[in-house]
Formats: sequence, structure tokens, C-alpha cells
Amino acid sequence: MNRQLKKLILTAGIAALAGSVYAGDYPAPVPLQDGAQAPIDAIKPKNETYRIAYMPPATEFNYYIAIGEGIKAVAADAGVEVFMLAPQSGADINGQMGMIQDVLTQDVDAIIFGTHDEFAAAPLLKKAVDDGIAVMMINSDIPNFPTPIHGVVGYSQRNGTHAMADWAIENHGNEPVRVGVIEGQPGYHSTERVGGFMDGIEGNENFEVVVSIDGKWNVEGGNVAGMDILQSHPDLDMIFAANDYMLIGASLAAKALGRTDLVMLGNDGDTSGLEEIAAGNITATVNTSPFLMGRAAMSATLDALDGKYEGGWIETPTSIEDKDGAIAVLQEPEKLFPQPSKEY
Repeated sequence: MNRQLKKLILTAGIAALAGSVYAGDYPAPVPLQDGAQAPIDAIKPKNETYRIAYMPPATEFNYYIAIGEGIKAVAADAGVEVFMLAPQSGADINGQMGMIQDVLTQDVDAIIFGTHDEFAAAPLLKKAVDDGIAVMMINSDIPNFPTPIHGVVGYSQRNGTHAMADWAIENHGNEPVRVGVIEGQPGYHSTERVGGFMDGIEGNENFEVVVSIDGKWNVEGGNVAGMDILQSHPDLDMIFAANDYMLIGASLAAKALGRTDLVMLGNDGDTSGLEEIAAGNITATVNTSPFLMGRAAMSATLDALDGKYEGGWIETPTSIEDKDGAIAVLQEPEKLFPQPSKEY
């Protein structure tokens, strides 16, 4: 499939999600693996006006705030109540588990969640499902969460970063490239994102991954990881990071070390990441349209509460954006949160 056709398919997918209000206006779900689907008919709403908890891994990531804005937009159209509860740090797994425990005592009708530790969250979410609460996972494509849940909404993480590897080969694959990888904290998200990139460059003799370390999903962790790998491997040509926050941190390390020649590749399409690409500080990212993901997640949640959602995974679109593409995305600020820092 050529790049122009891919772009047309992506544009159609984004247009469909952008027009979503609620009640089934999202791509057809793909079934989860056997045993992973919680029954939709066991959902028992408690409130006449639905009350929905949005529980991302942390508030430190604008990416999850952008998803939340999409959720809130659909909630406002539908006249339902939604509130967000999350720890400040994505590394605070215990904090998130305590918050989920608390929400289970609050008579909510649904939980839309993301987590950096699926196995820690599973027993609590099993209790939610058993209590008749609709449970939807966002920013994932996991087909077999450790306990059955009602649905998953997100992009294909492995396919997205495999496409980034294809882009890297197309644009930088004519000469030897020494690559450093910055992983997220161990878990499904990091495994899939790093795995997709590694699959994409596998067998290409010009690409060699010489180091791969944890950047803890945030800017500070990415800065520490970037400084470490650049000092220990000063001949690196490229850094791939599993999210844009870690890549931004690594770019600060590269700047401090005078490394303006690095190819720097990320994943997310967060507003700050897109602006760093536009400014020439990083090279490209997998744009995953978090605001539109939030709209799709809330639409499916409302349908689940109304018994109209069949369950499964809803795939949201991705694209690879370098400087020209990032500027084009930034020129549509109504689809972004937070808003860009300036007009493009």
C-alpha cells in the first residue's frame, strides 16, 4: 500500500471519529481473545443520569488529558456526568490502585481506565465487572487483559511503531545506523511499542540497536536515559523512544551534549511532541489522535451502558508525522489538547 493511499484511509478514519457524538458512531469492534470478553448484558447501571469515572495512569501526561477532553466532549453532548481521578505520576502504581478501590465505593456506572500495570489493576477491575460496572480500557489494543473487561479502545501499538521503523528505513536506511532505544516501564504498552519498532528493522543490515533502557514514560526519565545512552554510546545515530515525553527528555540531553545530528523518533502525537517536531528538536512521531480516541471511548461506554455495544476492541487511527506533517496537524488546533502554544 503506497503512502498516499495510507493517508487517504487515515483521513477517512479520523473524519469518522471526529464526527462521533455517541451511540455507535465508531469503527466496528474486533472481538477480544476467547475468555477476555466480559458479558455486556451483565452491566447494571445504578444511576438514572450515568456517572462515569475516567481513570488514566497519571495526570503528568498531557496525552491522557487530551483523551479526557474527548471523553468530556461526548459526555456533555449526552448529558452524563464524568470525572477524572488519577495519581500525578505514572510510576505511582499503588496510588492508582488505591483510587480504583475508592471509586468502587462511589456508585459509578462505568470506569474508563488506562494503567501501566495490568496485573495490579486486574483484581480490582474484576470486582467492578462483578458489580455490574461497565469497564473500558483506553490507549491500548490488548486482546486479553488479565481479567475479562467489556471493551478496549486504542490504536494498534505494534503496527504504529512498525510503521515508524518503515519510515526510518525509507528515510535513513541507505547507510549504517546505530540505534538507542528508550523503553517505557515494563508492561504491555512498552513491549508492544518497542516490539513493533524492533520487528520493523529486523533483517535490515544497516540498522543496529546497541542499547535499550527504561525511561519511565516521562520527560525526566527520558532525559536521564538519553544522557546515559549518549554518554556511553557517543556514536549513536538515532534514538527511538516509546513515547514523546521520553523523547523530549532525550532531546534535551542531546542538546546539552551538542548532538544536533541525531534522528529522534517517538510515539503519541501529543501537542508538545508535535511542536518539538515543528521546531526541529525531534524528527518524527507516530500520531495517535488522543482527543479522537477519547470521543470513541466515551461513545462505546455509553453504548455499553445502553446494551448496544457488542464488546471488543475499537481501533483508532495513526499516522507518521515528520516536520511538514506535524505542522499540518498543528494547523487544526480544534482536534488537539492542550492547544498549541502559537498559531501555525
